[in-house]
Amino acid sequence: MMAGCASGVKHAQMASSIPAVQTGEGRIYFLRSASMFGAALQTDIRLNDEVVGRSQPGGFFYVDRPQGAYKAAASTETEKTLSFVLDAGETKYVRSSPSVGLLVGRIVLELETPEKAQKELSGLSYTGKPLGAPTAAK
Repeated sequence: MMAGCASGVKHAQMASSIPAVQTGEGRIYFLRSASMFGAALQTDIRLNDEVVGRSQPGGFFYVDRPQGAYKAAASTETEKTLSFVLDAGETKYVRSSPSVGLLVGRIVLELETPEKAQKELSGLSYTGKPLGAPTAAK
């Protein structure tokens, strides 16, 4: 396995144990491809100013949130943001990708299509909180 890549349970192995989304909420998956490019660049991902996880090569995590407007952000030498609206019962997929910067590089966030994200998710490792663990205030 590549140094710096996420390790842990693969999505394909845990998919059946991921709980259903509660009424009035949506789910946001954050994912990053396993790639040597920018592997050392790993930064916190914030959702509406709350740290919800880290951008790690080959990893994914998810959070459930009430419907509404959200801003995802990742900071290195600059802050990159992505704004979107989450509807109740909806699933969004946010891809984090390393990009060339002036000194350090940066993590760019973009919405991914459900088809492309779901195809890639099965081979990614879960980097979020243990299932069943309490989550931060929403």
